[in-house]
Amino acid sequence: MLHDAAAEPGTLSADELRAAYEDEIRRAVDAAGSETAAEAAGVSEAALSNGVLDLTLEQAAAVLELADGNPDADAIVWEFRDHLLMGMTSGILDVDTLAAEVDLDLSGQEIQQAIEGRTAATLNELAAIHHVIAVRNER
Repeated sequence: MLHDAAAEPGTLSADELRAAYEDEIRRAVDAAGSETAAEAAGVSEAALSNGVLDLTLEQAAAVLELADGNPDADAIVWEFRDHLLMGMTSGILDVDTLAAEVDLDLSGQEIQQAIEGRTAATLNELAAIHHVIAVRNER
């Protein structure tokens, strides 16, 4: 799934990590069919065929759920969030430090809200956050 889309996420750029997420999602779209995947995610079929997928974590999880062997969307979302939070703990990262290190225009509070699911987070935002956490944990 998303949190393990790359074996060593800290060795990739945030863009490469997002591309690994997109590869996982595209495989699920191919397996389920674009119409079914788009309906599950609540997006247009065109949104799933763009060069860069502009999806939230919840939309991506709805698509990934369709692939054989994957848990339901809620479990995918919670597993991803848990992975980020555990990585922050292991890397001794607080949200303000993360905000300073991530290449996003988000405050520590906004990053915390995104990780906790209180605001929608895009794949791009999640990849940037995941990347910083992974780099910190590989030091």
